[in-house]
Amino acid sequence: MLDFAKFTKYSKPGPRYTSYPTALEFSDSFGYDEYIKKLDSQDSSRPLSLYFHLPFCKNACYFCGCNVVFTSKEDKMIRYLDYLKRELKILSGHLNCKREVIQMHFGGGTPTFFNAEQLDEVIKEIRAFFPNFVKDAEISCEIDPRHINEDQMRVLSKNGFNRVSFGIQDFNEKVQQAVHRIQPYNITKEAMDLARKYNMNSVNVDLIYGLPYQSLETFKETLSLTLTLNPDRFAIFNYAHVPWMKKTMRKIDETTLPLPDEKLQIMQYTINFLTSNGYKMIGMDHFAKPEDELFKAIEKGELHRNFQGYTTKGGADLIGVGLTSIGEGIDYYAQNHKEMREYEDAIDAGKLPFERGVVLSDDDQIRQFVIMELMSNFKLDIRRFEKLFNINFKTYFADAVEALKPFVEDELLTMDENHIECSQTGTLLIRNIAMPFDAYMKKHTKSSKTFSKTV
Repeated sequence: MLDFAKFTKYSKPGPRYTSYPTALEFSDSFGYDEYIKKLDSQDSSRPLSLYFHLPFCKNACYFCGCNVVFTSKEDKMIRYLDYLKRELKILSGHLNCKREVIQMHFGGGTPTFFNAEQLDEVIKEIRAFFPNFVKDAEISCEIDPRHINEDQMRVLSKNGFNRVSFGIQDFNEKVQQAVHRIQPYNITKEAMDLARKYNMNSVNVDLIYGLPYQSLETFKETLSLTLTLNPDRFAIFNYAHVPWMKKTMRKIDETTLPLPDEKLQIMQYTINFLTSNGYKMIGMDHFAKPEDELFKAIEKGELHRNFQGYTTKGGADLIGVGLTSIGEGIDYYAQNHKEMREYEDAIDAGKLPFERGVVLSDDDQIRQFVIMELMSNFKLDIRRFEKLFNINFKTYFADAVEALKPFVEDELLTMDENHIECSQTGTLLIRNIAMPFDAYMKKHTKSSKTFSKTV
């Protein structure tokens, strides 16, 4: 059992490291012309990963940290698809679209807020611009079980989608009411049955711990119910309460949120429950069946992490399309406009809707490698790192090595000349373990309203 008093001392604000540097370092000092040069000069032998942001939702879920547009107006959605097509046309002037595509993801918002005909239309348009999807491409879509029907699932299947991710969060009715997301079990079960009927190779479910009125006992019930759906993967996220960034989170009564020690108990129980039911922990917050390709990748130390989550599809340039989407190249991150008017204005002017980003220095790329290895595989091969970058690890990262000593003393990780490796309990605090390698953390430590808490 965990010593909860000891581990709750690590509860402090910290990044989730979907990127390094994090989005806080994105700025307009990385300008449009420089971004276009980065696109124009991409190595055409590198494959592509595509992300499409479909931002619309009917109502707000109070816990949601995504960039969404609330509407039920059909004309707004049709208009957005038109601009998405125009963005693709502009993009094709700066990118070799005949490169191999190894991954595509529809995120939101609620992608299936678009009807079957609209989904079919946009997928066909994408495939017209990007004709070279590899045979085993990972093609996935986030789905709200409350907004999916058979026609939509049929369209996804027909167009090569092989993975879906269902948002559940919690099955407890009181929790659902508190976060403004009423989703009975039978609705989720019907969505799962559709996914199986249309041969989705992998079905992921999302749960969140740390929501209002949750307790260990209520979350046990949610886990048991979810297990009856037999998902291939679980993603179990620590709720990031950032009301200073997301206005809808202000509707949550903070006094109803579980305390850090209860959240740790929930997470420990979750690990024990899922591993005893045949799942393996993969990366931060994720669990998969042993036959899953993610588990095979982590055994080989080949798991990767990007804005689409954990993947085996490394070595690709990520192209973000749509409102607020983020792209990633070897040495840059680029983000589209977050406001619809600015997004449309850019496309009307014949330009990509690029707003800001960051170009990675040599130091950024060195630290990015270390942080992403730890976040993905819970370990770092020091000798491999030194060979790759031709630098002495313990000299370059002397401060970080010193900062990790308390984690060694608390048996959260082991560290020697060749490896850093997290213990099973250390994986619960992987964000904390990665933070000493983050060169930007010092300037953010003065403010508690920068990142969500790690525990």
